[in-house]
Amino acid sequence: MTINPDLQGRSYPAAEVYDVGREKIREFARAVKATHPAHFDVEAAQALGHRDLVAPPTFAIIVAQRADARLIEDPDSGIDFSRVVHADQRFTHHRAIVAGDQLRAELHVDGVRAMGGGAMITTRSEITDADGGPVVTTISSILVRGEGQ
Repeated sequence: MTINPDLQGRSYPAAEVYDVGREKIREFARAVKATHPAHFDVEAAQALGHRDLVAPPTFAIIVAQRADARLIEDPDSGIDFSRVVHADQRFTHHRAIVAGDQLRAELHVDGVRAMGGGAMITTRSEITDADGGPVVTTISSILVRGEGQ
């Protein structure tokens, strides 16, 4: 199956809520070797003006990838995940992610470009908090290799 060129312009509404917990922040910080005390100690985070632990900037990938999965699992997309190569990831933070946040991500397919037998797909996740306020915008590009590539 080939990539559906009509994906461009589609949106996948925000689905499940991701509850940001202190231990998730600490685990992620350890995994990415982020050592700032605000990722581990509530008092250190509060001293910087945050209400709770602060997530490392790339923590947003957890929420964004859940949104990306909706596209990849869409049978109409034509995406075979075994042929996907992650090409690029960018983050624009509107505010810090902190423990206690309840986040949702709406996914937008901003680009589909045929490349040989495959395609480059660019998506944008708009991550918002429980009040609908903007938290992070992520831009991701994946290359879906064509058959025989």
